[in-house]
Formats: sequence, C-alpha cells, structure tokens
Amino acid sequence: MAEHRTMQRAALLDAARSLLSEGGTESLTFPALAERTGLARSSVYEYFRSRAAVVEELCAVDFPVWAAEVEAAMAASDTPEGKVEAYVRRQLELVGDRRHRAVVAISASELDDGAREKIRAAHGGLIAMIVEALGDLGHRQPRLAAMLLQGVVDAAVRRIELGAAEDPSSIAEAAVSMALHGVLGD
Repeated sequence: MAEHRTMQRAALLDAARSLLSEGGTESLTFPALAERTGLARSSVYEYFRSRAAVVEELCAVDFPVWAAEVEAAMAASDTPEGKVEAYVRRQLELVGDRRHRAVVAISASELDDGAREKIRAAHGGLIAMIVEALGDLGHRQPRLAAMLLQGVVDAAVRRIELGAAEDPSSIAEAAVSMALHGVLGD
C-alpha cells in the first residue's frame, strides 16, 4: 500500500511538472492532475490538500536536484572564474529541462507563505554555492555579489524562456561575460 501511494504521488508530481512547463501555473489544477494521472479528482485531494501543497512538494523534490547539478558543474572547475562561469552556464543549460520550467512557473505564481518560504530557502542555497568563489575573486561583499549575480542569471533565464531574438547560447555568453567582467565586458 505504501509503495502504491508513493508511486501515485510521484505520478502526480510528474503530471504537475508537465502541466506547469506546458501552460504555466494556470494549468496546474486538480481536475487536470486527475485527468493526467487517471485518478479521480477526489483522489488527488488525498495526496495534496491544495495547489500550494503540490508546489511545495515540487520545490522539495526538484530544487535539490537542480542545485546538485549546478554544484557538480562548479566542482569540476579549479578556479574561482571557472566556478562562476559554471554556475551561470549550468543554470542556463537547465532552462529547457521540465523541472526547471516548472520551477520558473512556480516562482511566478501566487503562492501561500509556506510555499514562498521554501522557494526563498532553495534560492538561498543556490546563492550560497557561489559566495566562496566570489570571495576568492576578491569581492568585498561576496554575499551581495552572489545575489546580484543570481539576478543576472534570472534575467538571462527569462530572456531564454521568452524566446528572445537572441540565440540561447548568445544569451549565455553575455551572462557569463557580465558575471566575469561586468557591464564593460572586458
């Protein structure tokens, strides 16, 4: 019985990822989840009490996977500059991934305080990964620099997600250049 519930919960989360990546937060409804999984709508409520609960669970499951991928990319570099570049590039490479698209959709939605706090904590963990490398580069305020760097990454993500005129690789190059050289682009 426990194994069946675990499988059903995983199926619901997978359906939620698909719905979010295909149609944004408006498409994440209990009737849509029921239809995608073949469950009765009332059965969906046995697993999640609200849409926010689905979002919280997705954050708990998907953010750590995404963060681990970014951390692994950073660990493969031996220099602070390489770590910054890996931090930016890996996040931008993940833009097409369903988990990432779901996270972006989640972040843009109206959520309850619990879900917002989980997203803030997850983003804080992502930002914490880059603080040491920025300190090694000589930033006097590496935590502030990390938050600003994440702002550059977030802007590049939005640009890619919107299907901007620029090629995603051009956006990634510009974001890496800005991260490493500032607006002068040395």
